[in-house]
Amino acid sequence: MNTVIEVNNVSKTFGKNTNLNQVLNDACMYVAEGEFVSLMGASGSGKSTMLYLIGGLDREFEGNIVLCGKDIGSLKDKELSDLRLNKIGFVFQFYNLVMNLNVEDNIMLPEIMKGKKKADLKSKLDEILEITGLSDKRKAMPATLSGGQQQRVAIARAVMGDPDVILADEPTGNLDSKSSEEIMELFSRLNKEKGLTILQVTHSEKCASYGTRTIMLDNGKTVG
Repeated sequence: MNTVIEVNNVSKTFGKNTNLNQVLNDACMYVAEGEFVSLMGASGSGKSTMLYLIGGLDREFEGNIVLCGKDIGSLKDKELSDLRLNKIGFVFQFYNLVMNLNVEDNIMLPEIMKGKKKADLKSKLDEILEITGLSDKRKAMPATLSGGQQQRVAIARAVMGDPDVILADEPTGNLDSKSSEEIMELFSRLNKEKGLTILQVTHSEKCASYGTRTIMLDNGKTVG
């Protein structure tokens, strides 16, 4: 089985001079193709920092991170940008939708920005709308949707580009318990039916239980 994410002896420190805060300390972990891994830890343990490093959103660290076969520390900015655009789907706690675009246009936006035509995306869009339960909301504007529905739009947008891996940072952190359960069931379905590799950061044991494996962050190190 191919390894999609490899984190080898990664350390990360914030601050300068005597005011230093080391959040990661020789942390190691991996995510194999087809896994749904939950990364847990206490508040401030470095979970989101780890996710941002893996996704190339923060490039200042010690150690080695290999994502989709690429050593991201050695990539130039353009190469890293291309990797993020073509291989990674990001889902955040806040949905980051374009409020003046309807649901289907939000979902297609990254692919349109790659130069693809709407007509060529129609069948893929229809499939993703069905999977995410948004078929009847395709022309709706984000402001008319619930939080859970907006997060489903964000997930659909992330999946639209056929990424190798979804990186999700507290994807249910802004949702009520019912909506959180629906989002986790959607992730589980995407993982099982489409073989999508997912790494989620969560503080919720219930949300973590939907994954195939849990990794704990404790004192800057990974366990599990």
